[in-house]
Amino acid sequence: MASTDLFDLTGKVALVTGASRGIGEAIAKTLAAYGAHVIVSSRKAEACETVVAAIQAAGGKAEALACHIGEMTQIDKLFADIETLHGRLDILVNNAATNPHFGPIYDTDLSAFQKTVDVNIRGYFFMSAQGAKLMAKNGGGSIVNVASVNGVTPGALQGIYSITKAAVISMTKAFAKECAPMGVRVNALLPGATDTKFASALFHNPAIMEIALTRIPMKRIAEPGEMAGTVLYLASNAASYTTGACINVDGGYLAS
Repeated sequence: MASTDLFDLTGKVALVTGASRGIGEAIAKTLAAYGAHVIVSSRKAEACETVVAAIQAAGGKAEALACHIGEMTQIDKLFADIETLHGRLDILVNNAATNPHFGPIYDTDLSAFQKTVDVNIRGYFFMSAQGAKLMAKNGGGSIVNVASVNGVTPGALQGIYSITKAAVISMTKAFAKECAPMGVRVNALLPGATDTKFASALFHNPAIMEIALTRIPMKRIAEPGEMAGTVLYLASNAASYTTGACINVDGGYLAS
């Protein structure tokens, strides 16, 4: 294959969770721009349809399928619908996540603990399991898990969230080892500080922002679109020999 074709996703079916805004939306739009038919998924169908409309207006192919990955029955339905509609899945981006507790780790209540684990660990696990099996039926594919730099060094007052993201990093490596013989590659993106609604409570606080920037060599936080290029690489043939990798996109945060 010519080098100019390495990032071509024409004919591929891609599923992006948490794709109604932020990093997920940017990833969905980028994969579509490179030729993939993108299934835009999040909890609310209406929000997904807005992203689908934008992709189609730009000449891309997309559809909306709602799914709350914290609910097992919804995961089952999502994959049943994908198999019925397309008969295949080539790319899965596990991006949907939750972080309901911001405060001391010892004040985490059971409800916040359970919700974070159900979405960020159980959801990613069973999305990956079903995705890998469907991909294997058609010769393989690529799974990209959106973890976090907090999975490497816990974020302040983000204890349970950081713990779940550390689990995603370990999960990525475990799935990569076992799914390689099936032709399924599994990698992770570790975003640093990014300007999204999800992180707005942190980075729209001037005091927190000032502290954060002292630890980021590039002295700024990222835009959501700056995460999409790494996912495009991992989803494409450019990364055909890459599995089990966890790539930091963090302005140098983990190097500092």
